[in-house]
Amino acid sequence: MVTRPKIRLLRYLIPVIIVLALFFCFRRCDNQQKQPLPPRDYADIIREGVLRVATEYNSISFYVDGDTVTGFNYELIQAFGRDKGLRVDISPYMSFEDRLRGLSEDRYDVIAYGILATSKLKDSLLLTSPIVLNKQVLVQRKATGENDSLYIRSQLDLAQRTLHVIKGSPSILRIQNLGNEIGDTIYIKEIEKYGSEQLISLVAHGDIDYAVCDESIARAAADSLPQIDINTAISFTQFYSWAVSKQSPVLLDSLNAWLDRFQKEEEYQKIYKKYYDKK
Repeated sequence: MVTRPKIRLLRYLIPVIIVLALFFCFRRCDNQQKQPLPPRDYADIIREGVLRVATEYNSISFYVDGDTVTGFNYELIQAFGRDKGLRVDISPYMSFEDRLRGLSEDRYDVIAYGILATSKLKDSLLLTSPIVLNKQVLVQRKATGENDSLYIRSQLDLAQRTLHVIKGSPSILRIQNLGNEIGDTIYIKEIEKYGSEQLISLVAHGDIDYAVCDESIARAAADSLPQIDINTAISFTQFYSWAVSKQSPVLLDSLNAWLDRFQKEEEYQKIYKKYYDKK
């Protein structure tokens, strides 16, 4: 028998699955017949006229609503493509590792999604100038009473709990460090097939107890899921950046120069406020 929470989750997931299938069905067939692509830098991208971009499908980064495509990273990378005379080919991935793999295999030129700089990622990627400020938060259900044993009231209460995260997420290192700080073990379960919003939905409907994700995504989800609590910070507020391959230093310079100029313009302020500074 299918439970009511699972039915609600399926209703949420079915539109996402359909959208992703439409994006991938032709691309996968085409990729099976191609050899691995050679590394590209800015000159190659300009020559072809196409910028290949990977991002995450969620209501902040990239989102399809009917016949409208929207999202902070979508609008920002489209503005870059417009200013540089490039067509932007965007592929949404739920998996953080899939985005990294696509970049390392030269299937994509840019990961247009907020990436927290860690020493490990800095060794394998080139990160742009900061795009936004964000932090990781704990997503749990609101307390049912003063004696609710599942409710986390402080970071110390995370000891011996299991936190669900997207597979390969930079938040894993932060959780491990937090375990050292509180002097106890915090268990981590990496989820490969779901993105942040799906993990939040699983928490809201009782399928899992705790997840860790970006505060911006959690706040957007909280508008429609009032039963969730997102008030416990896992990390400090930090800068998040886009990423390019180590083989694309000129592309990195081009993105940084453009970001430095564009972030001072009114168009950027409108885009930012639309997704991160809602009143």
